[in-house]
Amino acid sequence: MVVLIAVSSVATFAQKREDKLVLPTIKTEEYVLPNGLRVVLHQDKSTPIVAVNLWYHVGSKNEVRGRTGFAHLFEHMMFQGSKHYDNDFFTPLQEAGANLNGSTNADRTNYYEIVPSNFLETALWLESVRFGYLLDALTPDKLLIQSVVVIN
Repeated sequence: MVVLIAVSSVATFAQKREDKLVLPTIKTEEYVLPNGLRVVLHQDKSTPIVAVNLWYHVGSKNEVRGRTGFAHLFEHMMFQGSKHYDNDFFTPLQEAGANLNGSTNADRTNYYEIVPSNFLETALWLESVRFGYLLDALTPDKLLIQSVVVIN
């Protein structure tokens, strides 16, 4: 009986705290590019950094039983260069002080960079060549290396 009362009290306390939570309003602008890419833009000129975050509606739920891991593998492959930049995508941005990575779950794959604002154009260019010209840079060696990484 005591346990039930304690759980009930915790739930009531948690509910009261949630009622008071007020999140700030973040002003955004939204666009849809001719290629279908949806852009959500928020400008904050009070900080000298910029975040670029791309989400794609593809993840492990799109895989078939017995052939899994491809969403995660291709997330890794997207950092291995392209036709117009055949090096890893980490180096030029990290040398500028950036933090970047990607992740995959059931519903989506995302890639992000947090870079000094004067490197926004570089980050966007790397994203465009990564997604426009990846196939030209895929090699069996790169695929093998990333397959081992993903399996581990």
